[in-house]
Amino acid sequence: MKRVYNFSAGPSMLPEPVLRRAAAEMLDYEGSGQSVMEMSHRSKIYEGIICSAESLLREVMNIPGNYKVLFLQGGASSQFAMVPMNLMTKSNKADFVLTGQWATKAYQEAARYGTANVVASSKDKTFSYIPELNPDTFTKDADYFHICLNNTIYGTKFHQLPETGNVPLVADISSCILSEPIDVSKFALLYAGAQKNMAPAGLTVVIIREDLIGRAMDITPTMFNYKTHADNGSMFNTPPCYCIYLCMLVLDWIKNTVGGLDEMKKINEKKAGMLYDFLDSSKLFRGTVVAKDRSLMNIPFITGSDELDAKFVKEAAAHDFVNIKGHRSVGGMRASIYNAMPVEGVEKLVRFMGEFEKNNL
Repeated sequence: MKRVYNFSAGPSMLPEPVLRRAAAEMLDYEGSGQSVMEMSHRSKIYEGIICSAESLLREVMNIPGNYKVLFLQGGASSQFAMVPMNLMTKSNKADFVLTGQWATKAYQEAARYGTANVVASSKDKTFSYIPELNPDTFTKDADYFHICLNNTIYGTKFHQLPETGNVPLVADISSCILSEPIDVSKFALLYAGAQKNMAPAGLTVVIIREDLIGRAMDITPTMFNYKTHADNGSMFNTPPCYCIYLCMLVLDWIKNTVGGLDEMKKINEKKAGMLYDFLDSSKLFRGTVVAKDRSLMNIPFITGSDELDAKFVKEAAAHDFVNIKGHRSVGGMRASIYNAMPVEGVEKLVRFMGEFEKNNL
């Protein structure tokens, strides 16, 4: 069996123990004589799976009791509409910090339903930094304040949260969820596509403070109303059953094998540190992000030559480092080193980069 080092930004690597357990349970889950793919979502055995997934997520992330956990579909992109439809209902205003493609799309979608204000942007330098925020520019009566906590394409991360006072803080955490501890109580709503650090593509997780549920606009479709899903335990319709099951296995791995999010953060810091240290000392490669705003999860880098970049990507693939090409909008390379990427994968990549540098200077 061949396994490559997959640096894809998503769908991304899953932990090997999780894949092996899922394979072992594929035909017969816990003596039920059926696969999780086949069982009714209304069955007692599946009820145990979805309840366990929620319970583990609450424990691992230390989610306060006054927050609902919703297992939804439609990807994080569906939340660009669901958030304003459910929250932009008092002043009909919201603030946005534009730090990349997904933050921009969230802003553009919200502008269809109310007044969307851009309080800061880093577009002027290809989103290579997190802009300084001036609270004086914030909309005092905004219904919410939106950020993308970690920017997958550009490799930046908010290391300090905006001080929004009584305005609910909303964050897209698709590419950093479960990578380190996060104080959920500082946010009114968190959402994440699962295909980077939690599960296969097809599941979207929303963590929402209970007092924000039940405020949706009249035009909100039933399936886009958070109350619909909160009132029905994420079972109003058939949920993404197998993705939720795999999410349960990933959470069990984080809790019982890794040792929780504090330990997960240490491993992620070690991996990112190795790669950033190499980039900072390299004569050929360089990172593209302002040092203080660097992501632990997504590390873009370039040689400065399109030809050399293409050569590197080709040779990397031949050495089993796959999906390392940068996003089509920025080019270069990008190593996404989510939780499931082992330390040895980054060690071997750095060694390969060193050899490539010697051969191409």
